[in-house]
Amino acid sequence: MKKAYIFPGQGSQFTGMGKGLYEQHEEVMRLFDMANEILVFDITAVMFSGTDEELKQTKVTQPAIFLHSVAQAAVAKDFHPDMVAGHSLGEFSALVASKVLRFEDGLRLVSKRALAMQAACEANPSTMAAILGLEDAKVEEVCASIEGEVVVAANYNCPGQLVISGTNRGIELACEKMKEAGAKRALPLPVGGAFHSPLMKPAEEELAKAISETTFHEGICPIYQNVDARPHTDPEEIKQNLIKQLTAPVRWTQTVQAMLADGATHFVECGPGKVLQGLVKKIDRNAEVSSAE
Repeated sequence: MKKAYIFPGQGSQFTGMGKGLYEQHEEVMRLFDMANEILVFDITAVMFSGTDEELKQTKVTQPAIFLHSVAQAAVAKDFHPDMVAGHSLGEFSALVASKVLRFEDGLRLVSKRALAMQAACEANPSTMAAILGLEDAKVEEVCASIEGEVVVAANYNCPGQLVISGTNRGIELACEKMKEAGAKRALPLPVGGAFHSPLMKPAEEELAKAISETTFHEGICPIYQNVDARPHTDPEEIKQNLIKQLTAPVRWTQTVQAMLADGATHFVECGPGKVLQGLVKKIDRNAEVSSAE
């Protein structure tokens, strides 16, 4: 039996996240204290008692989900992954849990990533939309047909659920065309930018420098990365894929399919929420899923 540990991305945050782990484990308390010091603000207080609005701030959301995910993996029973993967931001959590990155380095990169993405969003107002009930190829075709605007497939979440990313006008036009093409729904998302699209290029360039200056180690198992849905163990390859991740699509459907093909029999989600467990079941209804204990 092969266990695949998976780590969620942005959007899974909630007030009180990580509090139970913090109160039960000294090791988690130490990670939270270290995070407060590295980030130079009290992320513990925001996670435990902040408002939804406070938790939605990019500089808070990404480090908060990362911290919760890594803490849960650190104290999980029988944490011996045969493979790991993370959805977008979750890839950083997966790299720390699998010992490719030290916690401190992972947190610093996540913080830089959040701020760089926020700056890119402010420089280029843009957005995303969820397209439900269309084949991936049709979604890609519609995106390519939008002239004079940036519109790309950004998140391949599961069959029939694909998120597109681009300029505000481009997404508006694409949503109309997706409905005409037979999409059940085309829903603009309440996000501040076009993540996983060429509009994130400035953030990618900024993060590339930070990643290149960070030491990556040989991990305890392969990580299936977002950009190509393939297993990687070479630290240099992992670095390059992580740099490309901000402007490339998240190939989650393909990642889960590859893990299944390589023998994954049980998917364990580490972090807030159960979003990834739901996506795994939509990709393969026979897959065994659970939250980390």
